[in-house]
Amino acid sequence: MKVDILAIGAHPDDVELGCSGTLLRHIHAGYSVGLLDLTLGELGTRGDASTRTREAQESARKMGAVFRRQLDLADGFFCEDEASLRKVITEIRACRPTIVLANSMSDRHPDHGRGSSLVSRAAFLGGLRRIETLDGQGRVQEEWRPRAVYHFIQDRWLEPDLVVDITDFFEAKLDLVRTFSSQFFDPSSMEPETPISGKEFFPFLEARARDMGRPAGYTFAEGFQVERYPGVDDLLRLD
Repeated sequence: MKVDILAIGAHPDDVELGCSGTLLRHIHAGYSVGLLDLTLGELGTRGDASTRTREAQESARKMGAVFRRQLDLADGFFCEDEASLRKVITEIRACRPTIVLANSMSDRHPDHGRGSSLVSRAAFLGGLRRIETLDGQGRVQEEWRPRAVYHFIQDRWLEPDLVVDITDFFEAKLDLVRTFSSQFFDPSSMEPETPISGKEFFPFLEARARDMGRPAGYTFAEGFQVERYPGVDDLLRLD
């Protein structure tokens, strides 16, 4: 099924943390959104693959995404090889998105940068007709290249090239993040602490969103970096 935006994350909660406010805003505006997790997050310190998959599907339901699929690449070990590229190309060609949102180009978790590069390359290669991929019924897929790939900013501060106002959707974003209860603050959990499981992490998310939004005059925003500068045909449409 074709979607307007395909958001791809290395781990099941990357999309929620990095760009779910943006996705909620666009779904509210009538655009269609699909989600793709490169891995099951099986190496995470807390939870396990099956738990994180249940949380991911529940979050997608709450968000109103058209679908959420998972490639089951090896968490921590996937690379930019032909097999992985073909899997991502197949998914992009299947839903023919206008825009792809991908992991941060560089971040604390090395999977984020690798996922960013993998998705960016697959988005380009998907437009080459001599690369043959098959759909679920064994039919040859038509080539498809998204109009743009934007990279959401995650744990480390990176200077954004553009920001999206998520003021009206910030609380809904936090609700989606909390759906991943295995990963974030739970006073009853007996699992080890991680950099994102403490009670201070949600104040960090709020501070980051405020910091991203302030220069543009928004209360809350999500930031993105681009591979090529975007164009606009009307300067008065810019905030």
